[in-house]
Amino acid sequence: MSAASRGVHLHIGIFGRRGVGKSSLLAALTKQPASMVSPDPGPTAEPVEQPMELSPLGPVLFVDTAGIDDIAALGAARVAATTAVLDRTDVAVLVLSDEGLGGLELGLLDAFEQRRIPVLPVLNQVDPAKPADATLDRLLHRGLKPVVASLPSGMPEIREALVGLAPDDFLNSPTLLSDLVPPGECAVLVVPGDAPTGPAMLPRAQVIRDLLEHDAYAVVVKERDLGPALARLARKPALVVTDSQAFLRVAGDTPPDVPMTAFSMLFARQKGDVLAFALGALAIDGLRPGDRIALAEACSHHPVGEDVGRGRIPRWLGEYVGGPLEVEQVLGRDFVDDPRRFQLVIHCGSCMLDRREVLRRIFACQRADVPITNYGMAVAYSLGIFERALAPFPSALAAYRHAAALRQKRRRPG
Repeated sequence: MSAASRGVHLHIGIFGRRGVGKSSLLAALTKQPASMVSPDPGPTAEPVEQPMELSPLGPVLFVDTAGIDDIAALGAARVAATTAVLDRTDVAVLVLSDEGLGGLELGLLDAFEQRRIPVLPVLNQVDPAKPADATLDRLLHRGLKPVVASLPSGMPEIREALVGLAPDDFLNSPTLLSDLVPPGECAVLVVPGDAPTGPAMLPRAQVIRDLLEHDAYAVVVKERDLGPALARLARKPALVVTDSQAFLRVAGDTPPDVPMTAFSMLFARQKGDVLAFALGALAIDGLRPGDRIALAEACSHHPVGEDVGRGRIPRWLGEYVGGPLEVEQVLGRDFVDDPRRFQLVIHCGSCMLDRREVLRRIFACQRADVPITNYGMAVAYSLGIFERALAPFPSALAAYRHAAALRQKRRRPG
């Protein structure tokens, strides 16, 4: 894989015979009309590039290639252009029809293997009743895990598989907030006086290190000292970051024109999927007293005072919905065995987990059609300051507002 593509976008090449649904797959992934789709085989004349943000991978470049079996007058040139895409492909998607694997597909698989390109075979099962056992066996024999789906309904499985194949340097963002706090600017970090020590201090340490490594400043204060600290600064900070348990007081003491969020919301972006968590928070409006929620906490520190995850979040949510909820705690490396038992899953900031593990948990909930959000988002939502806390992440805020508007529209009579 080229260093250039690594530094800009993840390049995802879409390969296959003419007419197997490559352009339709691209249209479904990007949620945009395919640029050249027709009922006739082989409409894509040359590689078509489509840049986009693909949550949770970030910026990607999809490359839709011409059919590898193109026999038209310019077929040889088109096949050559498709082959050239291999040299700048980070992840390959091989679209297969009901016809299964042939010599052309096997040749492509060999080319991927020679270049060490991870590949996702997608069986576009137009006829769900038609068995694909022989094709599946041949792919599994090569160590490949295919997705069998009818396009475009199989998008969740395809998206999850792409995340699993993405190289680590694309998946694991090295920054927590350096894009929010430019070099030479300041972030004020608010830590409650009764904050626990040990592993629970890790998020603050990681945030401070990220700021220093990117030549920004960090000012650390207790929540009661935020107002005086802001008054002493020569200019407004680029960002205020707080522990979730101090959210309401910090929101009141932070001027409206100063961005504010929580440590766990920063980690929601770095370690998970801030968009999925933001949309998951909408489910809080649908909770009723007695509903079951799961609180997943990656570390198992001893609670100090009224712990935010094991005490304050259940209390605040109970006050928001008008009665106590049935809460199940899940600690450490364990996760809920069956998300369908819950109306909502709320995850900690995940500073003790890597991103793949957090995404696996998110995908498990999405497969079960159970919303999942994160500690900071749940607290901000229950306290009525959600949009304020989400504002530093404009794409997530826009998606949340759109989803909230659609929900409100569905609730209107008539």
